[in-house]
Order: sequence, then structure tokens, then C-alpha cells
Amino acid sequence: MTRKYDVAAIVLLLAAVAVTVAVYPNLPDRVPTHWDVHNRVNGYSPRWALFLTGPGMMAIIMLVFSGLPWLSPKQFEVESFRDTAAFIMLAVVSLLAYIHGIILWAGLGHSVNVGRAIVGGVCLLFALMGNVMGKVRRNFYIGVRTPWALANDRVWNATHRFAAKTMVASGVIGFLLTVLGSFEWLAFSLAMAGVIIPVFYSLIYYKQLERRGEL
Repeated sequence: MTRKYDVAAIVLLLAAVAVTVAVYPNLPDRVPTHWDVHNRVNGYSPRWALFLTGPGMMAIIMLVFSGLPWLSPKQFEVESFRDTAAFIMLAVVSLLAYIHGIILWAGLGHSVNVGRAIVGGVCLLFALMGNVMGKVRRNFYIGVRTPWALANDRVWNATHRFAAKTMVASGVIGFLLTVLGSFEWLAFSLAMAGVIIPVFYSLIYYKQLERRGEL
């Protein structure tokens, strides 16, 4: 399964490079790459930089994830959930490819609500990641890596089962809000809450176990 995710990520990377090369002659010398909260362009980059911010970032994420098994210390191995890590890698790379596509589309002169489109993509990413969060085992790189979760397997597993629920719920609701209308700030806030709340949950659950002498 891991190989399938790796192959899919490579295909996305090559597609991003190919599309960028294909549209490159039609792009202006300076391409809009940043927008304010009112969807007005307030930042530009030279068009050659798109190879770095798009395919370049995708390649970096792929390389980082491929090195995690070697970087992981004993008893915190990423190898124990390698397929899940590969799925998360593909989800992140897919989001970067999607954002790159939005920037190319805007650079070609098409109208697009960039904030709404990106927030919708982020919400969908959180929902996808939440769907597998319960399979993530104790490690230093992926998941809700609080001191309390890292200190105890029971806390780690409970925290990530809880995070799976909050991330999926907030991600799906946030995505639907962006589809239904211009609620990107509410959608983004919900998505972030789905990630932040499990941090506090891990502390509270750890302290409960500590008081009961169950650590």
C-alpha cells in the first residue's frame, strides 16, 4: 500500500511540473501569489519561482516523509504505521498541488476566490488526516505530539482517537461551509479548533490518569 501512495505522489509531482511548463509562456513575468482577506492581490512572485513554491515544496515534503523512518529513534518508530504516514504524505502533497493549481489559474487571468478555495482545501485535508489519526503510533513527527501524549501510550492512543473525531467533524463542516458560501473564516476557525482541542484533551486525560495512579 505504501508504494501506491508514493507512486501517486510522484505522479502528482510530475503533473504539477508538466502543467507549469505548459502554461509558463502564458504567465505574466510577475504572478500573484498572495491575497488579503478581501481577496485582493497583495503579493507577487516572478513566474520562475512557481517551480519552487509548487513542485519544489511537494518534492521537499516527499523527501522529508521518506526520511522519517531513518530519523525515528527506537520505541518511537514511524515504521510501525508506515502506510498511514504515506497516506498523510499524499494528502499533504495533494493539497500543495491543489494550491499550486489555484495560483496558476489566477496567474492566467481567471477570477477565483483564493481564500475560499484554499480554506476549503485545508478543511478537506484535516478531514482526511483525521480519518487515519487513530492509526498513528507514538512518534516525534506526526500527530498530536504533546509532552503528555508522548509520555504514555495510553494517553497517546486516547488523544488520537479523540483527534480523529474532532478533525473529521470540523474538517467536514468547514468544507461544507466553504461550499455553501463565503464562510471561510468560520470554516478555518472550526478546522483549527479540531486540531487544537485534542492538545488540551491530552493534558486533561494525562492528569486524570496521574491522579488515579494509573500511569
